[in-house]
Amino acid sequence: MKFSLLSLARNAVSGQTAGPAQWRSPQPRAVYDVVIVGAGGHGLATAYYLAKEHGIRNVAVLDRGWLGGGNTGRNTTIIRSNYLWDESARLYDHAHRMWETLAQELNYNVMFSPRGVMMLAHNVHDEQVVRRHIHANRGNGVENEWLSPEQAKAFCPPLNISSDMRYPILGAALQRRGGTARHDAVAWGYARAASAMGVDILQNCEVQAIDRDATGRAIAVETSRGRIAAGKIGVVAAGHTSVVMAMAGLRMPLESYPLQALVSEPVKPCFPCVVMSNTIHAYLSQSYKGELVIGAGTDAYVSYSQAGGLHISAHTLDAICELFPMFRRMRMLRNWGGIVDVTPDRSPVIGLTPVPGLFVNCGWGTGGFKATPGSGHVFAHTIATGTPHPIAAPFSLERFRTGRLIDEAAAAAVAH
Repeated sequence: MKFSLLSLARNAVSGQTAGPAQWRSPQPRAVYDVVIVGAGGHGLATAYYLAKEHGIRNVAVLDRGWLGGGNTGRNTTIIRSNYLWDESARLYDHAHRMWETLAQELNYNVMFSPRGVMMLAHNVHDEQVVRRHIHANRGNGVENEWLSPEQAKAFCPPLNISSDMRYPILGAALQRRGGTARHDAVAWGYARAASAMGVDILQNCEVQAIDRDATGRAIAVETSRGRIAAGKIGVVAAGHTSVVMAMAGLRMPLESYPLQALVSEPVKPCFPCVVMSNTIHAYLSQSYKGELVIGAGTDAYVSYSQAGGLHISAHTLDAICELFPMFRRMRMLRNWGGIVDVTPDRSPVIGLTPVPGLFVNCGWGTGGFKATPGSGHVFAHTIATGTPHPIAAPFSLERFRTGRLIDEAAAAAVAH
């Protein structure tokens, strides 16, 4: 194995996230068939499927920190596929179906829990948008249903459906297959399985330049641990893709924003599902450790900060206390921010670039975690064959030239 599985196992049992001192990376080889930049869930999944499904095992996954230490370890674990547009529904439902058997696939418990994801409607506009999503989802074979306020209360007893709320609840959409998984366990599971097939995971290995030959083809990366030649290079560096791609002379249609979330002190199991509200910009679930996992929104300004403005979390907590009065006396345990890359249409970029030999997977915004297995699967196919996977084909960079956008702003507003 290429890192300490003993440390991994101990951390899996204790529930702690592994830090850089607890992992071991091999010495890099001089040449790899494929180099993946970014050892988060998407990058590790890509390496796993390159090895498993395409027989490409001379692969290195590079990260300037430790595996799973970026957005994979800073998200709120929600899994769903109730996206509006046909292209998005195919992509996210592909990932969703992979989640359902991922623990067996990796022989590692990723703690997938299909407890249901409920999205609230607070006004006439909300109801119209939600019902439109439900009809669009059903047309694509994605299960989704409308609930009355009373049905929503029955499904989630802590929910406040009082008519004197600031934003009364008119109903909700429910995807019963939706749920949660443990974020860092997904990274560990993919890392363990990829490593067993010969993939090198090089931590504390910062990419500092991308070398191109006389024809313009990407042929190597310069790193803090030396030069590594590569037949192909895939960039999956959430939050910092623009910085990495600029090393190859490419400007990406991305903006990076802090995205906040927080968890409470742990309590006994009391919350049965995931509840989300775009209008008051808050969502809630409960982890297996008992913490209430609470999501806030993106800051209004671009930044690489992993903190963000405190007023955003305060606004979210106000909303949570109104939706779920039983939690008003809960204390918060910790707050954090991830860095999300956002495209103009709030949909990802997966595919080829104008630089031969260079591939990119980025721009997931708030939707990255739920897409992890499907993203790695279609990106591995794209790198291995040099041709976009049919599910990934609509998400090319070229759409920003042709205008064939996939505008998922409404579905992604607080979706995470």
